[in-house]
Amino acid sequence: MGDTMPNLKVFYISGNKFHGAIPVSFPNASNLRYFEVAENYFVGKVPVNVGKLKHLVNFNLEANFLDGNGPLEDLAFIPSLANCSNLQIFSITRNRLEGKLPNAIGNFSSQLTYLGMGENGLLGTIPMGIKNLIGLIALMLGNNLLSGGIPSEIGDLKNLQGLGLNYNGFVGEIPSTLFNLTSLTFLYLEHNNFDGNIPSNVGNFWNLNELYLSHNKFNGTITQQVFALPSLSMVLALSDNSFIGPLSPDVGKLKTLSVLDISKNKLLGKIPESLGDCLTIQYLDLHANHLEGKIPHSLISLRNIRYLDLSNNKLCGEIPKGFQKLLSLKHLNLSFNDLEGEVPTVGVFTKANSISLLGNKKLCGGIPELKLPPCPMKTRKHRKHLKLLEEIFICVSIALVLASFLAFLTLYLRKGKERESTKLFKVEKLSKVSYSDLHRATGGFHEKNLIGSGSFGSVYKGRFEQGGEQIIAIKVLDLLKSGASKSFLAECKVLKNIRHRNLVPILTCCSSIDFVGNAFKALVYEFMENGDLDMWLHTHSNIDARTNVLSVLQRLNIAIDVASALHYLHNDCEPMVIHCDLKPSNILLDKLAAHVGDFGISRLYSRTIEDSFEDQPSTFGLKGSIGYVPPEYGTGAKASALGDVYSYGILLLEMFTAKRPTDDLFNNENTSLYEYVEMALPEQVMKIVDPFLLACLENSHGIAQDVELDNHSNLVKIEESTMHSFFLSIFKIGLSCASISPTNRLHMKDVTGELEKIKKAFFV
Repeated sequence: MGDTMPNLKVFYISGNKFHGAIPVSFPNASNLRYFEVAENYFVGKVPVNVGKLKHLVNFNLEANFLDGNGPLEDLAFIPSLANCSNLQIFSITRNRLEGKLPNAIGNFSSQLTYLGMGENGLLGTIPMGIKNLIGLIALMLGNNLLSGGIPSEIGDLKNLQGLGLNYNGFVGEIPSTLFNLTSLTFLYLEHNNFDGNIPSNVGNFWNLNELYLSHNKFNGTITQQVFALPSLSMVLALSDNSFIGPLSPDVGKLKTLSVLDISKNKLLGKIPESLGDCLTIQYLDLHANHLEGKIPHSLISLRNIRYLDLSNNKLCGEIPKGFQKLLSLKHLNLSFNDLEGEVPTVGVFTKANSISLLGNKKLCGGIPELKLPPCPMKTRKHRKHLKLLEEIFICVSIALVLASFLAFLTLYLRKGKERESTKLFKVEKLSKVSYSDLHRATGGFHEKNLIGSGSFGSVYKGRFEQGGEQIIAIKVLDLLKSGASKSFLAECKVLKNIRHRNLVPILTCCSSIDFVGNAFKALVYEFMENGDLDMWLHTHSNIDARTNVLSVLQRLNIAIDVASALHYLHNDCEPMVIHCDLKPSNILLDKLAAHVGDFGISRLYSRTIEDSFEDQPSTFGLKGSIGYVPPEYGTGAKASALGDVYSYGILLLEMFTAKRPTDDLFNNENTSLYEYVEMALPEQVMKIVDPFLLACLENSHGIAQDVELDNHSNLVKIEESTMHSFFLSIFKIGLSCASISPTNRLHMKDVTGELEKIKKAFFV
């Protein structure tokens, strides 16, 4: 390899099925900078002369089956890497390499930012020379057989953001110098033999998102400084230790935490009411402690909770009735306490396999599958008391209903017809996520998970697990592109407060640093399983592939959904939102509806009279998409709702002709998609309709099988005259919206109304 390609600089074959041994000649490629063969099936040992590659920057052998010929040879290649003075990334994670962790790693380049040697069979201790790697951002040594203590010299790695020492045999106390690493975002120390207290200077970890200390021998009380960490938003795992004393009320300060696990310790006292302030918690585990008293009523505030385990404690009293209203709760374990009273029968309590109540001998009722004794009947006196309360409640309810009706009637008469309310699309929020979470969710942003590219970055499909698997779409900003950071801020600002069933739901965002120290920004959305509209309109291979063609009704429903979203942005948002880049690739489809996305260059406008003309942002040089940008923007006109209407008009024409505004057909300066449609109306309208759509109409009433977008209606008739009238109506709306003069364009409210009338007239 090296003999035949002396000028080779990049060798990247990760994520394939290559096998055999790594060629011993590859170090002869003297100009090689990037050598990535991760996620293959390579075996054997790494050539010991790899150090000949003096220009090497990235050396990644992750996820193979490398094992050398035994402990003495497996790691023999590592000392030679000291010659690679430009080395920044080194990873042998997830192989079968054995032997003592070489002291030679301390001689690696000071430019090294990522050192990954986890999931092997490495022995020994961390060498003191680790302090020389002052450029390290991530040090990953987890899942090995390492021993000894954490060397105090590790505190010299001031740039370290990630430290993984989990699943080893480390012992002793955490050195105080570790808390000098104020840039840490995650610290994995679980499954070792560490002991002692958690020092109060853990409060130095101002940037920490994840802290794993489970399965060790830590003792003493849990210092309050742990609960005061301002950025601890992902995981706090302290289970399987020997912590004692009460759980501090300061735990309520973890207002953005997702996972809290303090199970299998020796905690005493009551569960603090302040725990109900941790509104973003999805996983809460306090089982196997010595907690007592009643279950705090405040826990019913945890609306995002999915997993709750309070078993094997000394809790008493009744199960809070509010638990049955926690719609996200999928697993509830209250076993082996001293609870009493009636078990609810709503929510999580409706499924026997979702709850565990064993060992609570005073509980009664619940669903039959729980096989609990029936609750005793109330006394007659108590029934009379309840009847009186019921009568009072009914009277009060009637009075409130009458008062509400009168108030509504007064408001109705004063304001006239109320604006039609916009249906909100309920989005289950993920907590804040770190770069490492997104890196794992996408397999290291692997090419196989790349599902598209936009004007300011790439979109990946990922699998995110927080109390259950969730498929997500991750828009990663290319910060080297001009305007990408502004795009990120604009999209965050727009999506922060707007909610509509036809807008792409954002789950969370990430602004962090990647493993090599570069700025990283990403937006996380719900995954739209049916892709974007552009794919459905322009990727047909032949007319026989009719199941992949959107039907007439599906296209009409999509047009209505997009119009509804724009009407909301223009009329029901304050400040008003101008999208500025409406096109098919920014319309995403799930099984139920179409969703408008990509607000990277959108504008926010206040409708107040006080806002001066000069205060409004200019759109001169607006970077919309060619073919969809209204002509007035080219002369410096400001972004407006009518500009979005123009883009919508072009979109509507494209949807039913399957012709892009940039189609080769329109290369002539005097021809455009608008003119193409205008010249065909009214007599030649059927000649410009997407031929695939016509083929579907003739075959199956125009209903595609691959997308479920409200297709329970059918055309009243399939005669050509009926189809002619339908398409003529659609194209007239498209032309009205795409008029050259903004004053002649329809408003989105009128567009939505007209399309609804067409649907009612032609579909039943």
